[in-house]
Amino acid sequence: MFGPVTDLARQALFLLDPETAHGMSIAALKSGVVPSCRVPDDPRLAVTVAGIGLPNPLGMAAGYDKNAEVPDALLKLGFGFAEVGTVTPKPQAGNDKPRIFRLAGDRAVINRLGFNNEGHEAAFARLSARKGSAGIVGVNIGANKDSADRVADYVAGIRRFYPVASYFTVNISSPNTPGLRDLQARDSLKALLEAVLAARGEEASRVGRSLPVFLKIAPDLTEEGLDDVAAEALAHDLDGLIISNTTLSRDGLTDRRHAAESGGLSGAPLFRLSTAVLAKMRQRVGAALPLVGVGGVGSAEDAMEKIRAGADLVQLYSCMIYEGPALPARILRGLSDLLDRDGAGSIRDLRDRRVDHWAAMKL
Repeated sequence: MFGPVTDLARQALFLLDPETAHGMSIAALKSGVVPSCRVPDDPRLAVTVAGIGLPNPLGMAAGYDKNAEVPDALLKLGFGFAEVGTVTPKPQAGNDKPRIFRLAGDRAVINRLGFNNEGHEAAFARLSARKGSAGIVGVNIGANKDSADRVADYVAGIRRFYPVASYFTVNISSPNTPGLRDLQARDSLKALLEAVLAARGEEASRVGRSLPVFLKIAPDLTEEGLDDVAAEALAHDLDGLIISNTTLSRDGLTDRRHAAESGGLSGAPLFRLSTAVLAKMRQRVGAALPLVGVGGVGSAEDAMEKIRAGADLVQLYSCMIYEGPALPARILRGLSDLLDRDGAGSIRDLRDRRVDHWAAMKL
């Protein structure tokens, strides 16, 4: 399926600066140079979350396909769903370069991109062109850095992409847009959710279908901050939480060359913190609210541990930079093997088995 050609291509990309390499990987997916995944669907991995049926629980996180250029190519790698964005109403260049740094010794990445993207209209045009295609594609929406009304930017995202999205993610957790994480504070979050969900309700009435809305939070929240997010999530008609975005923490890094760079840290070092926050949130919101686990997923064991810690779905991105495009297929085969080992009839049967273990960890 994936052999020496793609392995060599990945090694060649590492000779380039990270942002150039990212652009070339998008180009490769567009061109079809990266082959499709042919792992047969395992019905034990099929899940239904927030009313959406998925062939498996593994998704590509937002941040890779910011401009909705290659969602279908990503699905062909084996992902059960793909999330595009973050998309803001107006195009914006993001922060000054360089703004992505590989920490190869830690299998991590620091980025301070700052929601660089081509804006709503460019992404909408691309998603409109694939309308009717199979596969679940979510749209991650954000606010422009210079916006006078950030809540209005999120509402605009719901309205613009409603005809072409499978679901929405409201991203208020990037550390690279000044003040964005302030929207996680309880009063601000209440106002945001009310506005966004009201817009969703109006669009649903207009077209006759209600799309799920997820909220993506940071891993750097305090216990009190998690209490507030949980309370507001349960008080509103929110469809789930995505846990988590990148962290400002630099704990445990060994690759010191770029550790002092500002921005959000992702990859393997994020696994422990993000999984602890996931489990703590599962304890707070109960069994019914869907949770998506993100952060440091680089193997089937990692993905399964997220599920045991309370996740219904799992997303990855940074670890694929190091593992290459074969990673999704490898994880899916590994998940099937783990179900064989545990004698489980469905991956849902293993959710929450280690919530207490992970939730006991101090933040």
